[in-house]
Amino acid sequence: MAFQWNLKSFDELNTKELYRILKLRMEVFVLEQECLYPELDDKDFACLHLWTEQDDRIIAYTRLVPPGLSYPQASIGRVIVAEEARGTGLSKQLMIHSIESLYKEFGEGEIQIGAQFHLKSFYEKLGFEQISEPYPDYGILHIDMIKPAIL
Repeated sequence: MAFQWNLKSFDELNTKELYRILKLRMEVFVLEQECLYPELDDKDFACLHLWTEQDDRIIAYTRLVPPGLSYPQASIGRVIVAEEARGTGLSKQLMIHSIESLYKEFGEGEIQIGAQFHLKSFYEKLGFEQISEPYPDYGILHIDMIKPAIL
């Protein structure tokens, strides 16, 4: 299935889009994963927001973080696929679009992510390499990973 991808800065988001993004992030990270953490961390203002929809519902989303905000490198965060869309290959499409969008917006340098440890092999298939030991992040085991720059 072909999806239409939306990429906007925070200031370009309308209130309905912002509400649906935040709703999905809260549903997955806070309610489903039972993770109490500062979801609204003031980084959204400087980031780009990438998502796709189905039936007027956001089903996949990432936050594209410019270099220097979370890490020295550009980053992809808040990676989410809605429960009903999991297992369809959408997560891979989401990450490919995220990587391509980061390269277009910030150059083809390294990309660093803080990945949930259980998704390590998924990110490795996309070219990311583990660079840290596992560490707890608000009750969920994470690792830092880097995708090398394109030469």
